[in-house]
Amino acid sequence: MKSTSALFLLLFIAITTSTQAQQLGLSRLFYPNATLSANYVVPTNSATTPNFGLTRTSFLGIIPVQSEVQGSVSLKKKFDLRAVHTVLIGQYTQLQPTIEGTNFPDNGYKTVSLGAIRMQASIKDRLWVYGAAIGMTESNETIFTPQPFLWGGAARMRIIGLRSQIIYGSILTYNQKLRFVPVFGINQRLGKQWRATALLPFMVDVNYHPTKWFSMDALAGVNGYSGGFQVQTAEEKLLRRQNYQHVKLGLSANLHLLTVFNISAEAGVAGFRQLRTFNGARENLTSSTPPFAPYLGVSVRYLTSRSKFSSKFIGKFGLGDKGSVNF
Repeated sequence: MKSTSALFLLLFIAITTSTQAQQLGLSRLFYPNATLSANYVVPTNSATTPNFGLTRTSFLGIIPVQSEVQGSVSLKKKFDLRAVHTVLIGQYTQLQPTIEGTNFPDNGYKTVSLGAIRMQASIKDRLWVYGAAIGMTESNETIFTPQPFLWGGAARMRIIGLRSQIIYGSILTYNQKLRFVPVFGINQRLGKQWRATALLPFMVDVNYHPTKWFSMDALAGVNGYSGGFQVQTAEEKLLRRQNYQHVKLGLSANLHLLTVFNISAEAGVAGFRQLRTFNGARENLTSSTPPFAPYLGVSVRYLTSRSKFSSKFIGKFGLGDKGSVNF
């Protein structure tokens, strides 16, 4: 099971609140597609931590809004050819944490986010990626007083021969506080059937693709959320935020059916977990480190359409195999 290729670009410290799984296929950005997914982290506890579990269901859609080639001549009479591709990315996620077997908050958290990714390739400036997104993660009680998260950034991609691409840049994120995050990524073909992809410091993936209809992934990636909820006291209602983060280590099996469907199943462990609660002044009220826990996930992705321009674009820059989609 896999997240969108927006991850390979940048999506997913910001949408670390909504990242599903970590395997990447950069070519997915060039085609409209929709993904339904569900993940379950098994409740676990230790002698010093509460029994904490998490269920996540999500819908994600990618809609291309611009794909064109532009020619221009500068004052120095130098010709430049530029290809531009822009997509909108929307996501809705339902998160349901459980503490000691009880839903908390009662109706969970809802994440809504909207972002845009622009890829620009030219003879003069090579390949650049720009992105931005805004969203929120709130419970039913705080949805009308949200604390939004947002991010924006840019990265340069270099294509090295037919097997390698590297990407480097930085993003600026805001989720309760402002952060500057440098990023470095690599997409490396290791053989006819193997590919390794990484976006540091967020994820690493190794893909094995023995046939056109089946592939497997070994993956590791950061995942979590920061959601607002309400505490009712005898005197007043108090706003709180629950922050959760873990590192996923897993394997996935993927079936590619009828050229437009991808069905994936994923299993592994969630470790290095942190669960914290903050008040409105961002003061840490509680903190715990739940132990390693098994997790399971499934997803269905539907590629809504394909275009000759998109196929030629990804084939030219080595982002897919002969213009195909890297599910």
